[in-house]
Amino acid sequence: MIERNRLLDWLSHGVLWIGLCLIVFPLYIALVASTHTAQTLAQSPLPIWPGDQGWANYRAILGGDGSGFAAQLPVARMLSVSLVMALLISVGKIVISLLSAFAIVYFRFRLRLLCFWAIFVTLMLPVEVRIVPTYQVIADFGLINSYAGLTVPLIASATATFLFRQFFLTVPDELVEAAKVDGASPLRFLWDILLPLSRTSIAALFVIQFIYGWNQYLWPLLVSTDESMYPIVMGIKRMISGGDARIEWNLVMATAMLAMLPPAAVVILMQKWFVKGLVDSEK
Repeated sequence: MIERNRLLDWLSHGVLWIGLCLIVFPLYIALVASTHTAQTLAQSPLPIWPGDQGWANYRAILGGDGSGFAAQLPVARMLSVSLVMALLISVGKIVISLLSAFAIVYFRFRLRLLCFWAIFVTLMLPVEVRIVPTYQVIADFGLINSYAGLTVPLIASATATFLFRQFFLTVPDELVEAAKVDGASPLRFLWDILLPLSRTSIAALFVIQFIYGWNQYLWPLLVSTDESMYPIVMGIKRMISGGDARIEWNLVMATAMLAMLPPAAVVILMQKWFVKGLVDSEK
């Protein structure tokens, strides 16, 4: 039996509250800044309470009806580009990883283990190492300023393939034999048996890969030369690269708050599945 110590309980809760405040306070300041005018934010000290310009600031960046440099950027278009990019990357990674892990585990062919280790070794090669030849391939195929150019080089995932392979190895052989006796094809076995068993792992990977795709900056910076194909991360960077005299921090903070909403919504809506996929040991 574990005895509870009231002092340790208070101490642990205090540490949690301090950590929560350190995380939430910058977000609160960004939210407050998005509700004031640029002139107010230029003064000292910074306001700590919300202002009355929130609706005007968000309408300016989404509708493009403001007069400043930041208000003229297509923020709504950038948000849609980031959303499409994140969805394509996350879904593409899951589909390709599922199929590759399924082939490695359930099909017997020559050099099967070599193929798996060739995929696994790519974990040691970050995007920066292969970015020049990858860009050359994308340019040769004419995929600059396209969703294919933004997403295809980022779809393959050795980590997801490894996780699905390890999960498939825990599936009892009796399920495979039963599927064969019933005359199920390999794809039918994958669709009717493996996918339902993998739903928590798929949900956890979807959350991770969605955030990974949403936060991409370096690769879109290379393959997006048209403003209409900028993701929101590049849009925020462009807002603060025009010199101190042109930076409208109220609009920048409003854009940053909008940029946080989709990944936060994905995490909140899929929180149960995400946690279960990471810690659940039942197969």
